[in-house]
Amino acid sequence: MLFQLNEDDFWFPDPSLAEEDGLLAIGGDLRTERLLSAYATGIFPWYDDDTPILWYAPRKRFVLFPRELKISKSMRKEIKANRYQVTYNTCFDRVISLCASTPRKGQQGTWITREMQAAYIKLHEKGFAISTEVWRENQLAGGLYGVICGKREHIFCGESMFSLAPNASKIALINLCESDRFELIDCQIESEHLASMGAKTISAESYYQILQS
Repeated sequence: MLFQLNEDDFWFPDPSLAEEDGLLAIGGDLRTERLLSAYATGIFPWYDDDTPILWYAPRKRFVLFPRELKISKSMRKEIKANRYQVTYNTCFDRVISLCASTPRKGQQGTWITREMQAAYIKLHEKGFAISTEVWRENQLAGGLYGVICGKREHIFCGESMFSLAPNASKIALINLCESDRFELIDCQIESEHLASMGAKTISAESYYQILQS
C-alpha cells in the first residue's frame, strides 16, 4: 500500500504496510523533523532527481553487528601498515559530496541529490548525522556518513561511502565498528563486499525491536 504524505505534519504510516519492494510512502519533504521521525520508525528516503521523494521500509534489513565484523587477513595487513589515518566529523560536507560524485561500477548518476545533501548536512549540524573520514598523506581517501537513531542512539544507519584509494571505505567501516559506539549498523542496500565483512539479513520485525529497545 502506497501512502501520500501530508506536508503539514510528520506522520508516517506503519512500516509493515510497505509494498513488497519496501516502498511505503511518497511526497513530503526532507525537513529535519520529518527525517528524524522516519528513521525513528525504520523508514528512510531513497529517490533521484527524476522522481518525487520516496520513502522505504524494507521487509528485510541488511545489517552488520559490529561484534560480528569479519576482517580479512589482507585487510589486517593493510591496517597494520598504518598508511591511513581516521577522523570523525572533520569534513562532513566533503564526505557527502564525494559519496554523491564518486563513480561506482555499474551505476549511473546518484540518488544523493543536492536536496538530500543539504538535508543531511542540517542533520549533521544538529548532531544526528556523522561522518568518518580516511586520510592518506593528508589527502581525503575515503569515508562514509550516516544517521544516528534508536532510543539509546545505538544504531547507525549508513547512507553511503566512497573510496578514492584501495580499501579506504572498508577502513572507515572497520573503524566505526571498533569504536564500540553502535550495537548495529544498518547497511540498507545489500552488497557482496559488506556480506564478506559479516553483514547479514534480518527480518524487519527483529530490526524494529532493536531500534525501539
